[in-house]
Amino acid sequence: MDHLAGKRHLWFALSAVLLLPGIFSLIVHGLNFGVDFTGGTLWQVQFEQGVGTEQIVQALSANGRPEATVQQVGAADEHRYQIRMKELRAGSEEKTQLTNAVNGIAPLNPGGERLDTVGSVVASSLRTRSILAVGAAAIGILLYIAWAFRNTQRPMLYGICAIVAMLHDAIFVLGVFSLLGWFFGVEIDALFITAVLTVIGFSVHDTIVVFDRIRENLHADVGHSFEDVVNYSIAQTLVRSLNTSLTVILTLAALFLFGGSTTREFVLALLIGVVIGTYSSIFNASQLLVAWENGEIQRFFGRFTRRAPSASPDTA
Repeated sequence: MDHLAGKRHLWFALSAVLLLPGIFSLIVHGLNFGVDFTGGTLWQVQFEQGVGTEQIVQALSANGRPEATVQQVGAADEHRYQIRMKELRAGSEEKTQLTNAVNGIAPLNPGGERLDTVGSVVASSLRTRSILAVGAAAIGILLYIAWAFRNTQRPMLYGICAIVAMLHDAIFVLGVFSLLGWFFGVEIDALFITAVLTVIGFSVHDTIVVFDRIRENLHADVGHSFEDVVNYSIAQTLVRSLNTSLTVILTLAALFLFGGSTTREFVLALLIGVVIGTYSSIFNASQLLVAWENGEIQRFFGRFTRRAPSASPDTA
């Protein structure tokens, strides 16, 4: 613990390793958006017995829905399938026709049906509002932390470091779900945005606890250097942060394992976010403060902004 801040380059490298696969997936594959963001209908049905996804696709295609895609969700013995297609109105003749077609494959369980339809205009508006919500949260957090730490030498620096740690957590969650969408077809919906905003709040809350202790110890002059103060402050808050996060993780793990399938992705996003948020608050946010105080960040960016020396004139 005495040298935790001294190993900050190791923590930064570990963060880079954790983020790179997700960033690559986001660039190459992007996110697998659900109907909340793309528009259309998500129709979930449950059979009394197991059927093949190809059977459902063929039945829908034969009844005028060749664009429909089918994916089995939940446990295998639940016989639950998720059908994604263009907009389908509840109670319409076409809905009745498609229900009869699917029911012809095997008997349906009426209690296992769910139909969610979102128009393209609503989906586009939701995407825009989601981006604005995350941006507004980031700006609000930056301003609040700068005001809360106004008595320090660099109040904006605390806010910037908290935002960087927050973006680290959000990008990690997005990257994981991009990979899950790429390999397992996991879609993101409006609940996912709620989960990301919750993760942002939890991450910043944990970061502020560490920053506040750093501020108190700076005034108390408990160390010979800023790095010593950060190490001492982390040691004081580490157990509290881990205990708080552990109770949340255990609760979320129970919900993920034993909760319903409709909220499983939402809980998974929260679970991943809380874990990475706890890590970033301890090993990233506070370490960024040390790196700035020691001039390491300035020197790093100075390498890219420093002019190359001009070539000397030919004396020949």
